[in-house]
Amino acid sequence: MMIMKDYLRKHPDVRTIRVAAADLNGQARGKRVPARFADKVVKDGTRFPFSVLNLDIWGEDIDDSPLVFDQGDQDGVLKPTERGFMPMPWLEAPTALLPIWMFRENGQPYEGDPRHALRAVVERYKARELTPVVAIELEFFLIDDSGKTMQVPASPRSGKRRKAAETLSIRALDAFDTFFTDLYDACEVMDIPADTTTSETGLGQFEVNLMHCDDALRAADDAWLFKMLVKGLARRHGFAASFMAKPYPEYSGSGLHTHFSVIDKFGDNIFDSGGPKGTVALRQAVAGCLAAMSDSTLLFAPHLNSYDRLVPDKHAPTAISWGYENRTAAIRIPAGNPAARRIEHRVAGGDVNPYLMLAAILGAALLGIEDEMEPPPPVTGNAYALDLPQIPDTWAAAIDAFESSELLPRFLPKELIRNLVQTKRQELHYLAELSPEEQLELYLDTV
Repeated sequence: MMIMKDYLRKHPDVRTIRVAAADLNGQARGKRVPARFADKVVKDGTRFPFSVLNLDIWGEDIDDSPLVFDQGDQDGVLKPTERGFMPMPWLEAPTALLPIWMFRENGQPYEGDPRHALRAVVERYKARELTPVVAIELEFFLIDDSGKTMQVPASPRSGKRRKAAETLSIRALDAFDTFFTDLYDACEVMDIPADTTTSETGLGQFEVNLMHCDDALRAADDAWLFKMLVKGLARRHGFAASFMAKPYPEYSGSGLHTHFSVIDKFGDNIFDSGGPKGTVALRQAVAGCLAAMSDSTLLFAPHLNSYDRLVPDKHAPTAISWGYENRTAAIRIPAGNPAARRIEHRVAGGDVNPYLMLAAILGAALLGIEDEMEPPPPVTGNAYALDLPQIPDTWAAAIDAFESSELLPRFLPKELIRNLVQTKRQELHYLAELSPEEQLELYLDTV
């Protein structure tokens, strides 16, 4: 607590703070607080209704939610996470962000908070003296949305617009060097471990890798904060950045790939067999991920637009499959040093809530280990061309699979499952009333 208070003493130019928690859609919900009242927030927390973490994508209450009228719209207590204060470099005025998460009045974690869902999964690993090590790769688009149609922004250097995708193009990176320089400077001051950036296959699409981390909660924090930073900083540069899964029908969408291994109490990677195939524990973790994949699809593809990305032959896996060094499979085991043997989960889009996505992946992997599951044989060649079980291909089917799952309640709170189902059914209903252009406009800034 003293370290949090010291931050503002060392930054007297900060006159306001934002306190924010992630709702089920990954939206930042919170308050603007004068800096002179920050000590009270750090000591006592702040309060807002439980229902605020269960709003739809527009920020509206969920119809018939028990959190609203049945329970009198009661308040939860929101306390600072261990992350503490950090700057918000995308704002003009010096401002600090304080991430928070929700508790009940008696001090117990609120089961509908997505960060607590991930914390509970991590605690199950700790009970077995295991620690997940996580790295996340995020893809996003830079977009000029000032006209009637979306297009790639003009290069600040040349004033020209790229006419096509330029995979791994240095020229494409250099065209937006000012933005990426500011982005990396901002990551430095926010302590977000951004590593390499590449130009991707979509028009104006880029990928940034976040370094591996042996704290899954921090890894999810990094991804959540990074998305907030990229979107805010892009607007400061005069264009938009979006993590929506599929902004352009003709180009591949944006994925969010998760790499993870698991270390034991001795610091050894339990997936390392000394060779390329990995251990029994690796195969069990793969089997768990595959077993829960269909039921978890809603967490990897949470929005209507998400399912435009999940089509065969467009660099997004659709078959429930795994393979060694095979990017057409949903689960890839990368080659390389056996000591770094890991699983790459490739299903999620850039539009996910990182806390729920990681809870689904790590929770399923641990189930596979606990139940000693055995995966099917690894696929070789093009997984799109094989006769394999498929993940749900519509939003409605994914909601149904999530709601009826018998596996997910083993590691996700029942209240969170109920709240998310109600949220997505409400969005499904009201999005049907919007034109494709209105849907695109909604998702551009929110996800």
